[in-house]
Amino acid sequence: MTEKPLRIILFLCNWGPHAAYDSLQDTGYRIPFEIRMVRIPCTGRISKALLFKAFEMGADGVALVGCGAGSCRYGTGTRTAEKNTEDTQNILKLLGLGRDRMRLASFLPDDSDGLQAFLAEFYADIKTLGKSPVEPLPRILPDGHPSLQAAVSRRDVVLCQDCGKCTASCPLALSGKAFSPRKLVGDILHGELTASIKQDIHACLTCGICHERCPSDINFPEFVRDVRTCLHPYDTDGRHQPHGGFFQSMMRTLASPSLTPDHWAFLPESIQTDSSSKTLFFGGCAPYFDAFFKNHNPVDTTAILTDSLRLMNFFDVHPRVLNTERCCGHDLLWSGDVENFRRLARLNVDMLQDLGIETVITSCPECYHTLAVEYGKHGIHPHFTVTHLYEFLETEIDKGAVTFTPLPHQITYQDSCRLNRIEDIRDYPRKLIKRLSTAGFQEMTDSGLSALCCGNCAWSACGATNKALQVKRLRQAHDTGSDLLVTSCPKCKIHLRCAMEDPFLGHELHMEMADLTQILARTIAWE
Repeated sequence: MTEKPLRIILFLCNWGPHAAYDSLQDTGYRIPFEIRMVRIPCTGRISKALLFKAFEMGADGVALVGCGAGSCRYGTGTRTAEKNTEDTQNILKLLGLGRDRMRLASFLPDDSDGLQAFLAEFYADIKTLGKSPVEPLPRILPDGHPSLQAAVSRRDVVLCQDCGKCTASCPLALSGKAFSPRKLVGDILHGELTASIKQDIHACLTCGICHERCPSDINFPEFVRDVRTCLHPYDTDGRHQPHGGFFQSMMRTLASPSLTPDHWAFLPESIQTDSSSKTLFFGGCAPYFDAFFKNHNPVDTTAILTDSLRLMNFFDVHPRVLNTERCCGHDLLWSGDVENFRRLARLNVDMLQDLGIETVITSCPECYHTLAVEYGKHGIHPHFTVTHLYEFLETEIDKGAVTFTPLPHQITYQDSCRLNRIEDIRDYPRKLIKRLSTAGFQEMTDSGLSALCCGNCAWSACGATNKALQVKRLRQAHDTGSDLLVTSCPKCKIHLRCAMEDPFLGHELHMEMADLTQILARTIAWE
């Protein structure tokens, strides 16, 4: 069987290096046909999402070539490209593709010899590395793809009483957006699917508060998810997705069976794991979050995973961790990409069952809901039980002989939508919080079933209204008189921290923030 040729993408700045590239061609230098040049205005314009998209689509190597230091026509392009390259290389390492498949270089217009040497070296390196294990997936309309009518029937949205309780409680509507679940249902029932309706479908937070208030028990979040599934095959640009759709792109890449991720390289040696254990700790996407936001909004969500394992070790539980762990698929599912969600789910279930795993423990609310509920609902039935870390901890602590060292903070708590309303286990984090030795615990104005979302779910939308919601939530946290905001979801930590970086309101919104798992790990002790 003939081996497929390499596919190397060369993003080439229109200014200095392009002149050097033209000179190379003028001298008759034959650039390898596997290198495909894409002319760009500036290397700083090529985001991490665009760099990674090339790998998702099957590129074996990507080179980003710009102007020499100090000669960028836009001033900051070279520095931006350096940051984006560093972050993308770290993500490639986590995925098991290796940092060497991505390269950054800069050349002046008269340095055609240097460019020639770079291209030859990079081509040789990629040739040595060989084809990428990523299998690009075609965007096709699968047989039996759900229709809008099927979504309407499945969720019984015709039972809508037009009472308006959903709109009156919707965090987006209360934050100033002209958004109404009731109106969306009515428009779709009348056969309308305009551009503005599609935009609102993607804007929905799927936080579940509308379902909680609905007298007809219409599960609007799942209806929105079904409509997104109908729209997904025709959504070719993903412009509604924050960060250029990077996270969906990364998760689709993880659906490639031949990929061998390097998920747990960050774990300190002090953490004890057991490669033969029947109990597995499932970490989720925290390492990818930290790599992506490293140069923008450093949040250190991998510390949540480390402290989760530290807590398990405290109770003499040494779980297995899987270095080739993949994403659970939550964000693909809630973005409407059900086909790739199922691919990931099958890979995960087959892998864990082959290892004989009997119990999976996770600290991520979205991983918990997806592994425990969504896999089975989509016909992929795991033969292992799924437990949230909070349930495990409450059970162990309740046995007695455990205490907590004083924490000199007044604290308040941000609910995770998936634990709070979707899974209805909001009491576990509160029980654990009340066990802490703090200066006090005060709930926010909107808490429990009325708790406000952090402003984003499944990386589906991010705009002015989402930011307004985050500002509102942080002001509620400050109104409690607390000086520490406790979270239970890595995305809550990311989004609320992002709001604190606002150049105009940051000084007002800033507040110390920590995940509950981290606080427990740092204060727990034997009596």
